[in-house]
Amino acid sequence: MNIIVPMAGRGSRLRPHTLTVPKPLVPVGGKPIVHRLVEDIAAVCSEQIDEIAFVIGDFGAEVEAELIEVAAKLGAKGTIHYQDKPLGTAHAVLCAKEKLVGPVVVAFADTLFKADFKIDSNVDGILWVKQIDNPSAFGVVQLDSDENIVDFIEKPETFVSDLAMIGVYYFKSGEELRTELEYLVDNDVIKSGEYQLPDALRRLTEKGKKFKPGKVNEWLDCGNKEVTVHTNQRVLEYDRDKKINMVDASLKSNNSLIIPPCYIGEGVVLENSIVGPHVSIGAGTTVKNSIIKNSIIQNYTQIENGNIFDSMLGSHAKYKGIARDLSMGDYTTID
Repeated sequence: MNIIVPMAGRGSRLRPHTLTVPKPLVPVGGKPIVHRLVEDIAAVCSEQIDEIAFVIGDFGAEVEAELIEVAAKLGAKGTIHYQDKPLGTAHAVLCAKEKLVGPVVVAFADTLFKADFKIDSNVDGILWVKQIDNPSAFGVVQLDSDENIVDFIEKPETFVSDLAMIGVYYFKSGEELRTELEYLVDNDVIKSGEYQLPDALRRLTEKGKKFKPGKVNEWLDCGNKEVTVHTNQRVLEYDRDKKINMVDASLKSNNSLIIPPCYIGEGVVLENSIVGPHVSIGAGTTVKNSIIKNSIIQNYTQIENGNIFDSMLGSHAKYKGIARDLSMGDYTTID
């Protein structure tokens, strides 16, 4: 099985944290979003993952190497593909068209999920969905009496379904999906300047392909600062329940308290501070005389005299100050 991960978007809603690093590589619970995403997919797959194809923009050689390593950690080959123009979800998948062979999972890299089902390789396809309270803000699927997906509606103005598509899809035949994606591009089936994946899905169902909903227990968004901080909280709770050690042995702690669950990276220094619950601190960061709760602090950042909560601080930042809800990007200084 191959996995295609479109992730060429700019991540503008998560700025300033995406000015220096692509959104899928922003860490939650000490691990990049995209790494956790492919782990989630592996957990529901019964087949071996052969390749993971990352569809990116001009992210640079260092990012590309990191993505290849993400695939390698799951025993898969990583490949890099490019989407040079923002022409929509269908176009993004087609940028890795040579990987649309056999069974394929397509997963857009701005969401995480928790599910307790396994992929049934006998069905034509599965769309991961989550029952939500306000479906008008999302793309939803409509089911028939046999639980087959019969339609795809983007941001319905009137209620048709409360099952929102979370951006993860399984296709038994990548070749059939490729045919429909190429049809959209060749025939200029375009909406608001973009080729849309649901249009290809609709064509497949009209040809008799049966798609089933894969209902997830929890859908964790990483679209902006607030929801990413919440996702970090939930990820830390999941890792604690799995009894994963989240505090690196190199921690230097002087007169400090860690309230779990927290992730503490390599080479962190804590002095006269209280950290947690629900805090992730990246490698090489120093925290002095501070209280930090429910926040993400990235690598090599310095914090002094801070009372920080519900916040994200980037790498190589410096903060010295008072209590506040923060969103600081990389290399930022506040004192």
